[in-house]
Amino acid sequence: MRGTQVAQLREAPVGLADALDVVAGFDDALTNGFGRIGERDKAALTAVADAVAGTPLADAVAAAVGAITAGSVTPEHLTVLAGARSALLGAAHDALLGQCDAALGRARSPWTAPGAAPSDTPPALAGARAWWHEVAVTGWRGVDHELLTAAATVVEAALAVPASRRIAVLLDGLAAELRACVPVATMAQVPARRWGDLWARGVLLTEGTQQSDEAPRVSGRLLPLGVDVHTHDTAVQVQLHAVLEPAGGGQPQLIRTAVAAAKVDTIVGPAVWRLLSAHPLLLTALAEHRALTVTDLPLRGGDLGWADDRVRLDEPADPFATARVLLPAANAAATAPLDRHPAGIAEPVLVEGNPVRDEDGTLAVDVDGERVVLAVDRLPATGPLTTDLVATASACLGLLRWDDGQWQLQPLAVRATVKRRVVQAHNGDWACGVTDPKIAKEEARAGDAVAVLRERAGRLLRR
Repeated sequence: MRGTQVAQLREAPVGLADALDVVAGFDDALTNGFGRIGERDKAALTAVADAVAGTPLADAVAAAVGAITAGSVTPEHLTVLAGARSALLGAAHDALLGQCDAALGRARSPWTAPGAAPSDTPPALAGARAWWHEVAVTGWRGVDHELLTAAATVVEAALAVPASRRIAVLLDGLAAELRACVPVATMAQVPARRWGDLWARGVLLTEGTQQSDEAPRVSGRLLPLGVDVHTHDTAVQVQLHAVLEPAGGGQPQLIRTAVAAAKVDTIVGPAVWRLLSAHPLLLTALAEHRALTVTDLPLRGGDLGWADDRVRLDEPADPFATARVLLPAANAAATAPLDRHPAGIAEPVLVEGNPVRDEDGTLAVDVDGERVVLAVDRLPATGPLTTDLVATASACLGLLRWDDGQWQLQPLAVRATVKRRVVQAHNGDWACGVTDPKIAKEEARAGDAVAVLRERAGRLLRR
C-alpha cells in the first residue's frame, strides 16, 4: 500500500454512521427483550422498518414490527427482523469494501447465488429456532441458568446431525459466553453488538432452506500469504489467506481456506496446533512456507473447501514475494450474503513503512506520511508475532480490517531487523512445533494438555 491509497480510506462512506445507529437501537431493544417493548424500543424497531423502506423487505419488516410492538412475537417475525438487521450491516459492509477496493485497485467478481431449495426443518434446527425465539422474548438481561440448560440440549441434538454442526458450534460458544456472564441483568454493559450478531446469524441459519452441494472445482498452485488464527473456549479455526494460480493459466485468485477443531478452555497458546494434527500438509506448508498443489477442490465464492487427500506439498514460496508480485493483480471474490458484515472484512495487503507510536500509545505504521493503525490486540498467542517485534518491522503482511470506526491492519507476518539480521516471523511458524527455545521450554514444563486430555478421554471410553 502507498500513502495515497491509505489517504483514500480516511473518510467513512456516506450513510455508514446512520446505518450503524439503527442497528445499535435494534440491539438495545433485543437486550431488553421483545416480550416487553417500551417506547424507546418501539422507536428503535420502527427505525429499522424506515431504514429498509423502498427495498423488497419493506412490507415484511413493517408487518413484523407492527406485530411485535403489539405484543405478538413469532419465529417468522424474528426471522424477518434478523434479515433486516443483517441487510443493514450488509449494506455497510458493501460500502466499506467498495471503498477498500477503490483504494487498492482490487478487482472483485460479482456474487453468483448457489442453487437452493426449500427443505423440511430437521428437529435439531427446530429446537435451535425455538431457543433463539425464547432469547429474543426474554432479552439478554433475562437470560438465566434454566435457559442455558435448554441450550445444552439443543447443542447435543444439533451436533448429532452433520448438516447442523455449524449452528451447534455457534450456539455452544454463545451459551458458554452467556453462562460466564449470568446473571446478565447485573452486568454494567452488555456486549449487545456481538451478541446481536450471533443471534441474527443463528436465526438465519435455522431457516428451512438447503444449499446445493454443487460448487465449481478448481485445481492449481496455492501460494500462502498468511494465516489468521481464531480461538474460542470451545473451538479453534485456522484460516489461510492465499493466492491461487489456476492450472492451465488464468488470472490469479485471492482465496481463503480454513480448518477447525473443537477444544476446551484449558488448551491455549501453541498447544492449539496439536488439535489440527489431522491436516499435516497444511501445517507443514505454514511452518515451512511452502506452496501447495490442489486438485479438484470446491470453491464457493472466495472460500476453498479443504480436503487433505487432494493436496500435496510444493516448493518453498516466500509470502512476501507472493504479496509483492501476485497480490496486486489477484482477483477477489464477492462475499456471501450471510457473511456481509463490517467485522468480516479482511483484505490481505502488504504495507512497507516505519512503525510509530501516537501520543496515546497506539502503534501505527507510517506510509508516506499517512498512518495505518496496527491491530496488535489481534495477535494470536499461537505464533512468534509480538507487539515488540511488530514495532520494529520494516514490512508487514496483514489483513486490512474496519474496526472501532477506522481502518486497521492486523499483522499476519512481519519482516524486521533483529540484532543486525533481517528476520521474518509469521503466525503459522509454530504450526509443527514451537521454534523459540525459551517458549518451547515453557511448553515442555507445562506439559502437553492435549495429550493428557486425550489419554483421559480414552480411559473413560475404555470403562
